[in-house]
Amino acid sequence: MRPQYVVLISHDHWDHLDYPTVKAMAGWSATTFVVPLGIGAHLERWGIPADRIRELDWWESVTVGSVELVPTPARHSSARDPLRSNETLWSGWALRGPQHRVWYSGDTGYFADLAQIGQRLGPFDVPLIDSGQYDPKWPDTHLSPELAVEANALVRGELMIPMHWGRFSLAPHSWTEPVERVRAEATCRGQRYLALVPGVPTEPTEDAVAGQQQWWPACRGAQLRKRRSNQRSTAIPTSESTSPSVRPAAGRSSWMPVWQ
Repeated sequence: MRPQYVVLISHDHWDHLDYPTVKAMAGWSATTFVVPLGIGAHLERWGIPADRIRELDWWESVTVGSVELVPTPARHSSARDPLRSNETLWSGWALRGPQHRVWYSGDTGYFADLAQIGQRLGPFDVPLIDSGQYDPKWPDTHLSPELAVEANALVRGELMIPMHWGRFSLAPHSWTEPVERVRAEATCRGQRYLALVPGVPTEPTEDAVAGQQQWWPACRGAQLRKRRSNQRSTAIPTSESTSPSVRPAAGRSSWMPVWQ
């Protein structure tokens, strides 16, 4: 990969902050790393100069070139060591340019203040939304496909791109289930979506939406209907899960498995 102008990081779990990748980027002398609070220490320790790192709290912003970058609230957690949890911040990202706006959810569970992101920073031409590695047992960490489509509506998204599926397997659902359920829910609600093909550069144009085809193996219909039915019974989490997690604090235990 050629050097990039900006590298955005959502949080420090191992599947989102990869040590060998950051080390390979250390020589990108013109690249700015924009990260949530606390993650800069990781980068400095791995060889990124401090003057190339910008740490931000939720709702703060920095402008690089003509694009404003704003970390947005998310409901998740952070840790690279299971004995030291939630000492760094996690976030989504809003990218606001002169002509277009993009929102990346980061890893997140559902919370009612998603609507505030759309009100303050939207509407968004393309939201990239966490849609995989979910389970009813951990609603505070990842969105189910149906809630991902709901999040797209709350942030005032136009063309939803489902993310965080088809790569690392961290949940008991099947590999294809997230995109199948996103497709079904988006179709039912009249929302537009684009399922990206891994490794294929794609512009989110009308032609890309119209020409997209199912490139993944088919999911068994009965299994999919059963999963969607079970999920709908608990589609919106309880009141305990409808606002972002509290600020990271030393000593707060994490539910995350040890490999994170």
